[in-house]
Amino acid sequence: MLKTNTIIVIISIFALASCDRNGVYEENINTSNGLWAENNVAKFIAPIADTVSYHNIFINIRNNTDYPNCNLYLFIATTSPTGATLLDTVEYFLADDQGKWLGKGFGYIRDSQIPYKRNVRFPKKGDYRFEIKQAMRTDSLTGIASVGIRIEKSIGR
Repeated sequence: MLKTNTIIVIISIFALASCDRNGVYEENINTSNGLWAENNVAKFIAPIADTVSYHNIFINIRNNTDYPNCNLYLFIATTSPTGATLLDTVEYFLADDQGKWLGKGFGYIRDSQIPYKRNVRFPKKGDYRFEIKQAMRTDSLTGIASVGIRIEKSIGR
């Protein structure tokens, strides 16, 4: 009995130590059958309460090896609680020049957490809306399983 309790305590300590203390918001949306249609906009609403700390914003991409390109263009619209909107066009690389996938994982699936904005301070409390759209000039983009966003507190700033 004592040995079982000790094992449970050790597992609990490791589980608590691996908690994401810096994460503020994270959500991922699956595409339909690995196809990201041009008119399918991934929409996220992140409630932000901290206007003092600096934050990092990442774009999460899960692709599979059916993805036909090494890069990915995105349109990202950010709308603040005041209604002000910022539109960015960004390019990310999911594979290197030799075709080796850059994300984490093995086999068929790769997960990439790509920096979008670093050391950002949100000027107002409230809901920030992020809309992400593929900008690859194709009606249906194959090989993208999910797209998401992660906001975390910046460390060391």
